[in-house]
Amino acid sequence: MTETRTLVLIPARMAATRLPGKPLLDIAGLPMIVHVLRRAEAARIGRVAVATDTPEIAAAVTAHGGVAVMTHPDHPSGSDRIHEALGKLDPHGEAEIVINLQGDFPTILPDSIRDVLAPLADPAVDIATLAAQIHTEEESTAPSVVKVVGSPVGAGRLRALYFTRATAPWGDGPRYHHIGLYAYRRAALERFVSLPPSALERQEKLEQLRALEAGMRIDVTIVDAVPRGVDTPADLETARRILAKA
Repeated sequence: MTETRTLVLIPARMAATRLPGKPLLDIAGLPMIVHVLRRAEAARIGRVAVATDTPEIAAAVTAHGGVAVMTHPDHPSGSDRIHEALGKLDPHGEAEIVINLQGDFPTILPDSIRDVLAPLADPAVDIATLAAQIHTEEESTAPSVVKVVGSPVGAGRLRALYFTRATAPWGDGPRYHHIGLYAYRRAALERFVSLPPSALERQEKLEQLRALEAGMRIDVTIVDAVPRGVDTPADLETARRILAKA
């Protein structure tokens, strides 16, 4: 994958109910969104931009040397937001791969961002994502932890069959914690956002099921650890401790 073919987009908005103003919260002297931007830049896989509907977020990004794209405020998901940003940033269709990196992963490793690209070396794969093996019963049973059920297709790689908040699969053997970082072929992103929400997507409240129900192939790279998302004040303090030491 050459850098000109890949575009990393970070959707960010202020409307988090549990942690208002989340993208601009200070972590070790920088807004959280800038930490995510720096991690994406350090991955060195392509152009990086933040897609937002909030002028304050755009101002923080540009003040720290990043690129921000203003998008419509009414997008139902980050996927729709990055699709609009893609059209604005790359209207001539030069980017072939689009990465959707959540704006609340300030401690994600640049290596993990790179690792999401590997499954797209197979032309049969439409979308690639990440997961890490679950090692605790608490993770196995928590509905907040999304599990990916898949068939092994190589070392450290699964073909996704289903995503669920339930404890799955049943019985002895590994379970995997899905990490919400996606790499789309451009055509796959365009098809995905054109589809209506699917039945299982609505039931599980998991957007990626729309792609599986439409017959799209999602493969998963297994990485060593789950990056800590920031959703609560406790998560924020943990991220501050980690990045203060960095």
